[in-house]
Parts: sequence; structure tokens; C-alpha cells
Amino acid sequence: MLFWAIFDGILAYLSPLIITEHGLTKTSMGLLIGSSSVFGALFDMAAAKMLPNTRYRRIFIVMFLLCLAYPFVLYNARVVGVYIAAMAMWGIYYDLKNFGLYNFVGTHIKAKDHVASFGIVQALQGAGYVIAPVIAGIAVAETITWVPFSYALFFLFLAFICFVVLSAQMPAPTQKDLSTKKQAAVSFRTLFSINKIIFPGLLLTFMLYVIDAFFWTIGPLLTEIFSGKHSELILAAYTFPALVVGWVVGKITTHVGKKKTAFMSLLLGSLLLMSFVFVAYDFLLTLGVVFFAGIFFSLSMPAVNGVYADVIKENSNHEKEVEVLTDFYTNLGYVFGPAAAGFIADTMGIAAALSVVGFIGFCTAIILILITPLHITIPREL
Repeated sequence: MLFWAIFDGILAYLSPLIITEHGLTKTSMGLLIGSSSVFGALFDMAAAKMLPNTRYRRIFIVMFLLCLAYPFVLYNARVVGVYIAAMAMWGIYYDLKNFGLYNFVGTHIKAKDHVASFGIVQALQGAGYVIAPVIAGIAVAETITWVPFSYALFFLFLAFICFVVLSAQMPAPTQKDLSTKKQAAVSFRTLFSINKIIFPGLLLTFMLYVIDAFFWTIGPLLTEIFSGKHSELILAAYTFPALVVGWVVGKITTHVGKKKTAFMSLLLGSLLLMSFVFVAYDFLLTLGVVFFAGIFFSLSMPAVNGVYADVIKENSNHEKEVEVLTDFYTNLGYVFGPAAAGFIADTMGIAAALSVVGFIGFCTAIILILITPLHITIPREL
């Protein structure tokens, strides 16, 4: 997972750079990157029928094939249609990664070890996304050449070798796949009712992924501001806190509370991000602001996930609905975020775009603090 995340992170860093270098505006670039999540969401809806009994080996093989094709398509793209095809590949192979991972854990890992397994995967993936911008930033010169793409393919090759070696050593599945079992149909009426109940958490989830999309969409373009500086370190500073805050967030939520931790972390992180346009003249100061903002955002995400877990624990009958809604708002954030980031960067500038999303996050946090009830509970009967 580490090598694959480095591959994906390098291409995530290169995508906005190569799209804008080929003459498209930042607005068009944002819309194109946002379309990858649209394709991912559409694939989500089709995958339940397409992959009901498919094992992780086949899923990952298809994923690796799409991963292999994606850099070539993206590098040679010159027209919007080809860019859209590349974004479709990106969105689908990322979803295939998730499907394969859930299938593997569901069939080969004991239920009591699921949380620990996903924790290890998250740590490895997080490390990859910290390393990737640094590698890509060093490899990128004045113009985008094939060099950084070759680095990405090298890490994809290492990931594939690890997959082949490890999967060959895996015994036959010892349990039924818990991730692809048939679920009862989810009614829109029930979804709408639960959406109203847990909306504060869903709005927070949406906002956090919008902020994440802003960083990954226009973060690589910060070379326009910090010419001659290692601007790739700003993305690394944003992603690094996620590797370490997981060790302390549990203790914080125990003393402060999950909702309060989630909302106050968004508030403080957004407040710091609002200052971006004022500190952008100083590279080290910018690095510090982004790092500390990243700490607060990294605290907010697991805290709100803990709120969802509490809601499900109290009423497990609606676990599927909560999962569907959180996935929807996540995809919505990754669709809206890149489009808004590109548009604001075009009209107001890159530094101002990050300050604007910080202001929106700050206002969102204030609203959430004011409207959220003390206890969120889904009734047994809706």
C-alpha cells in the first residue's frame, strides 16, 4: 500500500500541473479533476452488481492495469475528451483499490482484527501521500517531462511485485466476504430522514473533503508563488499530521467529546488557513501555518467518524444508510472542491483561494457549533 500510495500521490501532484501547462485554465482543471470523483461515484453504484463475487486478486489486477494506463493517457492528453478519459481511469482505479482492500480484509482477516488492519493500511497510505509530493516536486523542472511519470511507474512496479509475492503466499479464504454481502435496498425516504438527523456530521465531512480537495488541486501550483522554493513541502506539511494525530485523538475526544473536538478542530484549522493570503510572502511561515492547520483538520476527521460509529452503535439497523450518506458527501466534497478551487484561483489567485476556503470552513464550524444538538440519535422507527 505504501508504494501504491506514492504512485497515486505523484500523479495527484502532477495532474493539475500538466493540465494547466497544456493551456487549460485553472477553472477547467478543477472541473476535470472533480470529474474523477463523479466517475468514481458512478462506478460505486455499478460495482455492487459488477463485483458481487469477485475476489481481491482479480480486482487488484484490473486496478493495476488501469494504473499502468493512466500515466500514459494523462501525459499524452491534449484535448478535453482525453483528459476526461484519464479522469475516469483515476476515479475507477481508486475505487477498485477500496473494493479490493475491503474484499481482502473481509475474507482473510478475522473480524476482531479488522480495525487494526485498516489502521495499518491508513498509516502506510498516509506515509505514501507525504512522500509523494516531495518526490514529484523534486522531479518536476520548469516544464513537465516524462521523468516524474517514470518515478510513479517505478513505485507502481514495486507495488505490483509486492502484490504478486504476498498474494501467492495467501491461503484460501477462511470466511465469507463481509464487505460484499448482499444488503437490503436502501430507500430514499429513509436516507432523507437520516440525512436530516446526522446532517451536522455530514456537513462537516463535506467541508473537510472540500478543504482536502483545495490542497491537492492548487497545492502543486504554489510554485507560481514560491518560485525557487521547495513548494512541494507545503503539501507534505499538510499531509504529515495525519500520520501522528491518530495516536492522540482518542485521548482528546475522551476528555473533550467527539463533536466538540470535530467542530473546534475545523474552526481552528480554518482560522489558520484564512491567514494564508497574508503569510504567503514568507515560505517558512506558510509552511508552519499549513502544518498546524493540517494538525487540526487531521483531528477533526477521526472525531466525526467516531460520531458516526456512536450513532451506528445505538441503532445498527441503519448502518448501511449512514455509510451511503457519508460516501455521498465525501464524493460531493471531491467534486465541488476541485471545481471551486480552480475557479477561485483563476479569479482571485492561489493564495486567496486557500484563504477563501478557510473562511468558508470557519463559518461552517460556527454554524455547526450553534445548530448541532447535544445528542444525535436515529430513532428505531423512521
